[in-house]
Amino acid sequence: MQGRSAATTALVLACTAHFLVLFDVSVMTVALPSVQTDLGFAPAGLQWVVSGYTLAFAGLLLLGGRLADLYGHRRVFIGGLAVFTVASLIGGVAASPAMLIAARAAQGIGAAVLAPLALTLLTTTFPEGPARTRALTIWTAVSLAGGASGNLLGGVLTEYLSWRSVLLINVPIGVPAILFAARVLARRGAPARRVRLDLPGAVLATAALTLLTLGVAQAHTHAWTDRDTALPLLGGTAALAAFVVVETRFAPAPLIPPRLFGLPGIGWGNLAMVLAGASQVPLWYFLTLTMQDVLHYSAAQTGLAFVPHAVVMLLVGLRLIPWLMQHVQARVLIATGALISAAGFWWQSGIAPDSGYLTGIFGPSVAISFGGGLLSTPLTTTVTAGVGSADAGAASGLMNTSRQFGGAFGLAVVLTLTATATSGIRATPAALADSYGSAFQAIAVILLALAALTPVLPALRDTQHATRR
Repeated sequence: MQGRSAATTALVLACTAHFLVLFDVSVMTVALPSVQTDLGFAPAGLQWVVSGYTLAFAGLLLLGGRLADLYGHRRVFIGGLAVFTVASLIGGVAASPAMLIAARAAQGIGAAVLAPLALTLLTTTFPEGPARTRALTIWTAVSLAGGASGNLLGGVLTEYLSWRSVLLINVPIGVPAILFAARVLARRGAPARRVRLDLPGAVLATAALTLLTLGVAQAHTHAWTDRDTALPLLGGTAALAAFVVVETRFAPAPLIPPRLFGLPGIGWGNLAMVLAGASQVPLWYFLTLTMQDVLHYSAAQTGLAFVPHAVVMLLVGLRLIPWLMQHVQARVLIATGALISAAGFWWQSGIAPDSGYLTGIFGPSVAISFGGGLLSTPLTTTVTAGVGSADAGAASGLMNTSRQFGGAFGLAVVLTLTATATSGIRATPAALADSYGSAFQAIAVILLALAALTPVLPALRDTQHATRR
């Protein structure tokens, strides 16, 4: 396919893959209380149903992004989708906490292949400027739809069927998607010269991310100087240092080519992406628990309560962002969005057992989502600006790694700051409200840090790209 038809096909495939990945992140959040009861999870271990997915996802995104660059889109897309679908089946029939966490980690591996390829299809098809902004806006909107439908459908399936159905539903979605991809994607894209994969780099990256997050998570129940906390942190730091050495000196095809860091948006932009991710995953985690443990919403009611988040972000992303990106610098939009979202989280921190829906959930969600809609697409545009087609997969993998690691690491950090959040089922709703309120305040602080970082980001707007071309 060529021209507009090829661009449309790329956009459809990118959006489909991204929808599945983010749908499965959010679809489990509403089911967490039911999973805990059914499989007997300890309160401190429940986070690994979320973090097991996000850590495997984040740790292997660099490798997943490079796979498409080296072996072609078709083969990599189908392989990642197959792993994701089989893992969903195993998770749906899990009989123990360990089995479920392992299945979630396997899902993360499949998602690590799909997510960077989705963004690679866009950045290699649409040139920088208004065309790419429109494509990224649609891509972002679909990701929000995936998150919203995951929360909504997860609540309905959990309440009327079982938490297992939120995983098993991926099977009848994944199998047709594999067949469609096999038919539509061309048998091309792999280079003539095969390059050995950077498996040592992938192992070190995964080890570093996992150990660092494990160390922070251990601080939730142990002191920072305790052996159970200090050893993972030291091990993660050592693995990260080794990863840098391997990438810069020994890897024949580095997961992160050092030349990428010569681009203005890669370094600081990915740090901003870490902070953005660190505010997103804790939101879904703590707001789900707040609605069910403090306000006593059912699973279905919880899913419905998340809908305003997606609607507001969709309206902002589809209506405002394409115009704003042509008149306002991306970093200004990022800072403004972060500040508005921080105000929303501070408002959300005042939740109480007697809070009504309008002031307790709806009002804060409008502020949080309006700010999130303002910063999402400009931040993605900043991180991908100037990246050539040969490095598109690596840059996409790095961006997704930053966001997903930020989510897992942010959740672990916020959990350590809210020690009573998982104090057990005997905790009163008022005590849980105070603890979850502290979590929302911590997320607000993370967003303030993101706003403070924006002056060092490159000054970009779509009219600059159009003039340059």
